[in-house]
Amino acid sequence: MSHSGLPDARETHRLSKPTHSASNPVEAMFESVVFASRWIQAPLYAGLIVAELLYAYKFLVELWEMVTHINKMDETVFMLGVLGLIDVTMVANLLTMVVIGGYATFVSKLDLEHHPDRPDWLTHVDPGTIKIKLAASLIGISSIHLLKGFVDVANENPEHLKWKIFIHMTFIASAILLALTDKIMQKDKKH
Repeated sequence: MSHSGLPDARETHRLSKPTHSASNPVEAMFESVVFASRWIQAPLYAGLIVAELLYAYKFLVELWEMVTHINKMDETVFMLGVLGLIDVTMVANLLTMVVIGGYATFVSKLDLEHHPDRPDWLTHVDPGTIKIKLAASLIGISSIHLLKGFVDVANENPEHLKWKIFIHMTFIASAILLALTDKIMQKDKKH
């Protein structure tokens, strides 16, 4: 109670918190099941980790091919090989972001407060941040595919190249709209 005899803000907040009464155990049990359902996503993240292992394998196979055939490659083929390695790496980065960010946001808190290798972006993981980071990653991946098309323009179908440009611009526009939406939502939260 405050000096005026009225409940202070902490008491009002404590009093306004919904509590489960013993008279409604069905609701309490259902809410527990709903909350526990987040663990259904855990196998999905495990599957993405397997996909990331496959990407690591694909990277090593492509790298080995480049190493063993380096003397037979002209500069364009070599550059396309390097861009392919960058592409695989960026997709693996995207998978890592989805696995760690999604798990920490939707399934369970990661206890990494004092871990020396904890990435900085984990300090502010939320669905909006993940969406923007995913959009930026997709733009990067799309850029690599577009660059591969430009490097090998002699062998690229002009119609396919036009579609790659259109898709890339769509990713950029989507990322800008996501960032603006997130900024507006953050501004609304502050008010």
